[in-house]
Amino acid sequence: PLALGAPSLTERERRYQLLAPVIRGVLGPKTPDDLQGRLILQPLLDPGLVRLLDVPEGRILALMAPPTPDYLIRTRRFPLWLEPLISDDPQSLRQRLAQAVADFQSRYRAYIQGYGGAEKVQVDADALAPRVVMIPGVGVVCLGRNAREAVVVRDIIRQALLIQNAIHEGGATGQPLEDEHLFHMEFRAYQKAKLGPGGQGGPLDGSVALVTGAAGAIGSGICDVLLSQGCHVAAADLPGPALDDLVQELGQRYPTQIIAVAMDVTDPASVAAGFAQTVRAWGGVDGIIVNAGIAHVASLSELDLEAFRRLERVNVEGTLLVLAEAGRHLALQNAGGDVVLISTKNVFCPGAGFGAYSATKAAAHQLARIASLELAPLGVRVNMVAPDAVFSHGQKRSGLWAAVGPNRMKARGLDEHGLEEYYRSRNLLKARVTAEHVARAVLFFITHQTPTTGATIPVDGGLPDSTPR
Repeated sequence: PLALGAPSLTERERRYQLLAPVIRGVLGPKTPDDLQGRLILQPLLDPGLVRLLDVPEGRILALMAPPTPDYLIRTRRFPLWLEPLISDDPQSLRQRLAQAVADFQSRYRAYIQGYGGAEKVQVDADALAPRVVMIPGVGVVCLGRNAREAVVVRDIIRQALLIQNAIHEGGATGQPLEDEHLFHMEFRAYQKAKLGPGGQGGPLDGSVALVTGAAGAIGSGICDVLLSQGCHVAAADLPGPALDDLVQELGQRYPTQIIAVAMDVTDPASVAAGFAQTVRAWGGVDGIIVNAGIAHVASLSELDLEAFRRLERVNVEGTLLVLAEAGRHLALQNAGGDVVLISTKNVFCPGAGFGAYSATKAAAHQLARIASLELAPLGVRVNMVAPDAVFSHGQKRSGLWAAVGPNRMKARGLDEHGLEEYYRSRNLLKARVTAEHVARAVLFFITHQTPTTGATIPVDGGLPDSTPR
């Protein structure tokens, strides 16, 4: 049961971690394929700021008109009010929130129809969508179609709460404007024009993806492409300069869309903490890109058992832990979602001296196939991308090829350029495979171009021996 009384910030944060994915699921798209309806959340949880919600007259005060009618185009005439929580049960929370949404929409529809005859306001889904959720014992949750919008709503509500707190504590009362005046301020065309051009910034505007192994060549390429399509990206990797440099570089172009998540995929607590950090940042996760992996070169007769176990921990156990946490989160959010495993051509066509990598990646591939069976009832798609010979992304060199390359160059008497040319020339299309190519395959899956799960896209220029079958 939830704690009673005035909750601490820690308790409010705990409640928000549970509530945020549920809110995204209930207020988001009605079907898993409707990517455009996804929302980004920004909370206000500071007890000193949101204390007004916890006083007996809090609901009356919260539902009053905002301090200035210019706020309305961002926040709506009134918030969605959710009564204090009495249970941690997700299904109970989902049902209560769904009923609160229905009540909000009924009241808002009546508000629009009561004053909108002359305005001919179209009562569409967006007009009836709350942008602020107030929850006694938790705080205020602000919503937007992307992080920029959500932050603007959050900043407006923070100022409104400061004013309302001052009025309440001073024993004064405010005189709100009449609803008819507020309606015109919200729905007149010149007011709507202040919001700028409508439409989404990209097919993944409002979506959140967590990418493991983000600081490597393939991982950084995936982050770059997803960000360019409007996605909010939690770049997860071991802490250090590589991750810091990646987020600093991409953050210059996408300042509100990327965060660094220090994650060790072999540590269950670290994986859970990474998902929790992403929920705190944006409210939930829609896509999980399982990319973290390491390689080792040795023949089976010379393979050190501890070296094999090291690959097993990262490539197999790491994949399992991320898949398991993804499943738990997506079940809580209850809005579909995507998992994409970055597999390898070695699953289908292993190479001599590459047994540890080929075997552990094959195990990871099989885990993803099983996840596609287990998560399908939730509307979650699980697919695989199998690249070959991705040496770099821009100036970022592949860690895998840093481990594998010297052995391969020595075996074939080639320098680094010659090795890349060798791998390019052996595929049917004579193509140089890049991290961006891999990212485009990921993008194909998570933008739901086809109703597909459990499938593998080879990104290898055409290697007959590694065709999935």
